Amino acid sequence: MDLKTLDATFVAPTYRRFPIEIVRGSGSIVYDEKGKSYIDLTSGIGVTSFGVADETWQKAVTQQISLVQHMSNLYYTEPCAHLAALLCEKTGMKKVFFSNSGAEANECAIKVARKYAFDNHGEDCFTIATLNGSFHGRTLTTLAATGQAHYHELFQPLTPGFIHIDPTMEALREAAKTHKIAALIVECIQGEGGVVNLPQEFLKEARAFTKEHDILLICDEVQTGNGRTGQLYAYMNYGIEPDIVSTAKGLAGGLPLGATLLSEKVQNTLGFGDHGSTFGGNPVCCAAALSILQRIDEQLLAQVREKSELLREAFQNAKGIQSVSGMGLMLGLATDRPAGEIVSALIERGVLCLTAKDKVRLLPALNIPNDTLLTAAEIIKEVCAEK
Repeated sequence: MDLKTLDATFVAPTYRRFPIEIVRGSGSIVYDEKGKSYIDLTSGIGVTSFGVADETWQKAVTQQISLVQHMSNLYYTEPCAHLAALLCEKTGMKKVFFSNSGAEANECAIKVARKYAFDNHGEDCFTIATLNGSFHGRTLTTLAATGQAHYHELFQPLTPGFIHIDPTMEALREAAKTHKIAALIVECIQGEGGVVNLPQEFLKEARAFTKEHDILLICDEVQTGNGRTGQLYAYMNYGIEPDIVSTAKGLAGGLPLGATLLSEKVQNTLGFGDHGSTFGGNPVCCAAALSILQRIDEQLLAQVREKSELLREAFQNAKGIQSVSGMGLMLGLATDRPAGEIVSALIERGVLCLTAKDKVRLLPALNIPNDTLLTAAEIIKEVCAEK
């Protein structure tokens, strides 16, 4: 039985796969089963921060595997503690809860917000406000948080206690009149919502409003985090300080790890037994994340911003490209032709991209060489110009 038949026979049909099998790679170049090479501008949807088969990452992972691959959270492990300390050092947060994914990191953030609100404002303060166009995960609760109705249709009833509003202060103020809001969750750039940048003015005013009314501000940095936007976390581009930060994807460079970062205000909201995760803080995943986070310094972030400008300049006034959204190496191209059609054509030309609603989405490795990036950009321009 060939691989595609095997997959179709035994894997739940939840993914519409492209007709290629990726078998190996190095950095931002990957190869299919026939030996054809592709420039990878997806990084596993923003996961492989330093590309495929990164040597520093490999060394950290294999070294930890040879010591202990897993230990119950009833015991201490060094990578977990060191990673939590490094995250707090780089963000000013005070505590970290580790899980396995972005959805789980958001679940933790929601639980912290509801417990904080219960402790400080009573049992009727539990509503979580999220934004239209947002995406926060695929569990029942994070689906409820997601502000896109088509994700909700097949899975009713979802977890109650969520409202979805437009990213305007008028909408936030109106919501606060009719609900006792425990927290507001935002993605500074909505990835799955179409690579949409939230307005700077709204984020600044919303932060002031939430502080005034003791509403927690949660920044979902699952896709935007870990250097992706040219700062360690996207909220840093906007000059705001959230109460809770959730992150995952690029944090461990290809291994499953989520993290929920807690500010001083909420650092002790969860007590013994209030939350847990069997695999959260896994020593191999944390060792991998340390190898990533230690390299995301100001020099690398400056290079991410530089690469972003190279792409923007390459796409400026390009035929078939209407506009470029996003930030850093998280960019969305609005194109004349359907995004899915362009992505399929790019595969034929040896470039892997993504879609985000009606846009072509680019999430290359943070360290992709400039010449490789520009080669891919030229191919994208050629494909977008075709009719």
